[in-house]
Amino acid sequence: MPGTRKILLALTSHQELGETGRTTGFYVGEAAHPWKVLSDAGYEVDLVSVSGGRPPMDGRDLSDPIQQAFLEDRRIAEQLAATARPEDITPGDYDAIVYVGGHGTVWDFPDSAGLAGIARDIYEAGGAVAAVCHGPAGLVNLKLSNGAYLVDGKNVAAFTNSEEAAVGLTDVVPFLLQSKLEERGAKHTGAPDFEPHVVVDGRLVTGQNPASATALGEALVKVLI
Repeated sequence: MPGTRKILLALTSHQELGETGRTTGFYVGEAAHPWKVLSDAGYEVDLVSVSGGRPPMDGRDLSDPIQQAFLEDRRIAEQLAATARPEDITPGDYDAIVYVGGHGTVWDFPDSAGLAGIARDIYEAGGAVAAVCHGPAGLVNLKLSNGAYLVDGKNVAAFTNSEEAAVGLTDVVPFLLQSKLEERGAKHTGAPDFEPHVVVDGRLVTGQNPASATALGEALVKVLI
């Protein structure tokens, strides 16, 4: 490790969008597009979710052939039917973990000690940690063995406060992701709303929004070379 040629995609298990009565989950395109890039680069991709089982999905667009291929891939479909729980995962089996976005993540990623432990162990063994859109919610409480926040002093991208306002959810989410990352010492940079933006800082790779998902996968492949 690194060198296992396996990458773990982490998915939210949370499906209620606050008090709106609407549902949420992991954003399918933010899993599918990195999966496509990573699979094409020769990596085996596994799934894990906060609570295991079938994770809730959001933003599915079957006019997108990559999303359709992801959902129809036999290996992925079998995993989506019953995703592994964090305690089922051996971190040493993976070169990287990718925190997939979707609004559900801001409710259950921050306090998932299981996912945090996996990410910490992968990172400290020389692997990479990646996150896209709301996926960096998994980074806000992620501490290394020395007690420091992983993002402290690091350059990062994430769904911006401006984008949260643009989708009308500023007062629905439990915290604003950009602001929380900055509270943890991260140096956040943002592109204009909904434009692609990926930041690489050593073995930490972050992307701003759904439009950044493919570029995130491409950047992660380069980091792992």
